[in-house]
Amino acid sequence: MQRQEASILLGAIAGKRALVVGDVLLDSFVYGEVKRISREAPVPILSETRREMMLGGAGNLVRNLISLGGVASAVSVVGDDAHGPAVEALLGECGASAVTLVRQNGRKTPTKTRYVSGSQQMFCVDCDPGTAISHDSERAVIEAVSAALASADVVILSDYGRGMLTRAVCAEIIKLAKAAGKPVCVDPRGADYSRYDGATLIKPNAQELADEVGLPVGSDAEAEEALTALKSRLSATPALIVTRGGKGMSLIENGQVHHHRARPRSVYDVSGAGDTALAALSLGVAAGLPLVDTMALADLAAGTAVGKTGTATVSPEELLDSAIPGAGDVDWRVLSRGQAASTVSSWHRDGLKVGFTNGCFDILHPGHLASLRHARSVCDRLVVGLNSDASVTRLKGEGRPVNPAAHRAAMLAALESVDRVVVFEEDTPEELIRAIAPDVLVKGADYKPDDLPGADFIKSRGGEIIIAPLQAGFSTTALVEKMKAGNA
Repeated sequence: MQRQEASILLGAIAGKRALVVGDVLLDSFVYGEVKRISREAPVPILSETRREMMLGGAGNLVRNLISLGGVASAVSVVGDDAHGPAVEALLGECGASAVTLVRQNGRKTPTKTRYVSGSQQMFCVDCDPGTAISHDSERAVIEAVSAALASADVVILSDYGRGMLTRAVCAEIIKLAKAAGKPVCVDPRGADYSRYDGATLIKPNAQELADEVGLPVGSDAEAEEALTALKSRLSATPALIVTRGGKGMSLIENGQVHHHRARPRSVYDVSGAGDTALAALSLGVAAGLPLVDTMALADLAAGTAVGKTGTATVSPEELLDSAIPGAGDVDWRVLSRGQAASTVSSWHRDGLKVGFTNGCFDILHPGHLASLRHARSVCDRLVVGLNSDASVTRLKGEGRPVNPAAHRAAMLAALESVDRVVVFEEDTPEELIRAIAPDVLVKGADYKPDDLPGADFIKSRGGEIIIAPLQAGFSTTALVEKMKAGNA
């Protein structure tokens, strides 16, 4: 998918409201190092270094909906244990607009604990409630959904097989949504998808589809046959999409099958990629986008998620980063001050170190390139502040800049070492630095650290000031004078 198309689709889904109904899991990640093998058995011993908790299952879907620009509310069931309040707190922290958690006495809150050495998952421990929710809990869930329907653009049934989405709950929610004119998207689990019939869209993965219909789902032809077989059983469901990992996705709608081929990617962790795909699909359905286009956006989102560790979310900026550059997208990384602040905040949430440098960059030369490469080498993401035309004139005099800000920004944005460009009107970048709050300020050796605008602010936040070596023999002013002399 090209960036321009992705940008249009992301704009269409922004602000769409999704009501998530399903099994919210409490995901724990135990990180450590394996340095020895047990003397009691041939098993590795993990020395724990840190532990993190986050939302899994339907909770990860909520996180992905929000990170993609949607608005999410949730209805789920938790146990009467200590994990229930933790789930509620995490849902609030991630930005869910409304949360209803039905607490059932004697029931366990579903949890999943992964043990990780370095970047490799060693094993996973599940705590499953083991039984379906009670009839009282079913009624409470249905009542909560009925009350929340009016403020939703789409309802999502996120079934993780923990016993919440019983046949009765699914049938009644689909019935209520249809009566309210709200589409329903389903992430299925287990056997017999007839309990979801009537939903707008059902999205199994390849293994789930193969298990449901008893047919292989490897090639495009096999995926088409399996989708056709499942569609014949679900007469009230207009569309099915199967996610096929590195092979992409396949859609059956109105008797026609469409395949979307995934781009080759480095896979770091597949945890939660299905939730990322479903979030994009559901927001697309909420926006009334064609499913073929929505499928392409969902594949882009899932492909971006698998390049990150854990049950990761992805932002619109990251999707644009992953999309294929188009002829009209040369300036897409040039942001306003507000957009840059939002982007940097997103990078900070992902634990990335953000660097900043600035200049006029009137005529790009090897000295600039060396400086930018150095700046990028000391951080994970680099934002470049660019003086506006009026600012350059005030600093350099009449006749400057040689190139207008739009051209200078486009050239900088095209460089591999530059992640974002922001044009600023002031004579110094201090206000811009305060707005985006980078972690590292990088400037050339012709400056003293204490004299740099914004340096005090960076240091007050625990950031770094780095002086980059200059490459001798290059100067924009000297180039301009040389050109003037050549025209004399």
